[in-house]
Amino acid sequence: MISAGDFRNGVTFELDGQVMQVIEFQHVKPGKGAAFVRTKMRNVINGGVVDRSFSPTERFPTAFIERRDMQYLYSEDDLYYFMDNETYDQIPISKDKLDDNFKFVKENENVKVLSYKGNIFGIEPPTFVVLEITDCEPGVKGDTATNVMKQATLETGATIKVPLFVNVGEFIRIDTRTGEYLERAK
Repeated sequence: MISAGDFRNGVTFELDGQVMQVIEFQHVKPGKGAAFVRTKMRNVINGGVVDRSFSPTERFPTAFIERRDMQYLYSEDDLYYFMDNETYDQIPISKDKLDDNFKFVKENENVKVLSYKGNIFGIEPPTFVVLEITDCEPGVKGDTATNVMKQATLETGATIKVPLFVNVGEFIRIDTRTGEYLERAK
């Protein structure tokens, strides 16, 4: 059990049968009345964000999210197949359980499969990935006075904005949390 007074960023707990993760918290001690904890929470199963206040003495069951290392193998129709790195079991996961940032994961890449009480609810890709640019417009020389970006297609089929000096065939590093170009990869 965890009390609301012990909330910290990233803590997961059960609330009304839902698994919640604390995104932000603030302990408030008003001049009059009792203290309370103001929180912003995310439902880890469906991704919904909720603001709510609690008494610091309220207690909730702790929710343990299992993160298993698995390798993404291939996709077939709406199923994506992953292999457990320890047991070599293959597990199919439907497309609707994958977040938007999964578009940066290529085959044979290791990811973390998230589950709660044996039910898989999401995939956590690596924070940074290196991908090759397969299609983009050529940059025009002298067109670099401002921070101009162009559209580029990556080897996974995802499209992102990149600087004008980046060309087809180059490898770039991407932050999968934001989907932003970081730098050229060596």
